[in-house]
Amino acid sequence: MTNDLPFHSPHRSWRQKFADAFRGVWMGIHDQSSFRVHFAAATIVLVAGVMLGLNRLEWSLLVLAIGGVLAAEMFNTALEHLAKAVDRTHNPHVGNALDIGSAAVLIAALTSVVLGAIVLGFRLWVVAQSWGL
Repeated sequence: MTNDLPFHSPHRSWRQKFADAFRGVWMGIHDQSSFRVHFAAATIVLVAGVMLGLNRLEWSLLVLAIGGVLAAEMFNTALEHLAKAVDRTHNPHVGNALDIGSAAVLIAALTSVVLGAIVLGFRLWVVAQSWGL
């Protein structure tokens, strides 16, 4: 049986696999304005973390949360591209899948906001206490 599908060869080098992955990151950043918003928010959180002197555990939690949101956004973008390739007509099943993908991003983002508020909020409280506020 021949495989005429345009998928990547299973025998690609590690270099090619990483090149494809970075191409995917580039496409995600350029295709989705929401990815850029999440990336900007992540940058603000990272700068705040540096300024507040987070410890290793706090950094780990924030990096995990940021990675989860960005990964969810990439999965959602991949789902959107796949949906366009599969069916360009109105299909309620495809629409439901896209809505569920968007919900996954929302859940990841809201969870990250709560986690960021806990970690950064506690650090802000510690700084305020040390300044006598």
